[in-house]
Amino acid sequence: MIIMSVDLGLARTGIAVSDESETFAFPKEVIAERNEEKLIEKICVAAAEVKAGRIVVGLPKNMDGTLGERAVACGEAAKKIADKSGIQTVMFDERCTTVSAHTYLNMSDVRGKKRKNVVDAVAATVILEDYLRSLKNNV
Repeated sequence: MIIMSVDLGLARTGIAVSDESETFAFPKEVIAERNEEKLIEKICVAAAEVKAGRIVVGLPKNMDGTLGERAVACGEAAKKIADKSGIQTVMFDERCTTVSAHTYLNMSDVRGKKRKNVVDAVAATVILEDYLRSLKNNV
């Protein structure tokens, strides 16, 4: 099944997708949208385009594992995505994924405006890779 991940942001939201064997994760796009209703619509369209069987939404927990204001907002958005898309939607811990994305981009020497345009999709890819790894480890 194809799994799509979402790294929700206030201005930009990263999207990544897996292959059907749930082995690899690839960045798909960054959606620049501040309006939540429009953003959810665009996420649902992206999920339909790739024929996603599951959507994984990053859960931005605090470093101590507690849920802050942003995590609660992401949980509410995930419910709206599930309701609108009809696709099973799960939350997955995204702590440190943006830091990892910046590290990958540093190693690839991606800088400036190009970096700003891709970091969210790379973060979504990291979330999806971690999620896929957790599926393999729990089998």
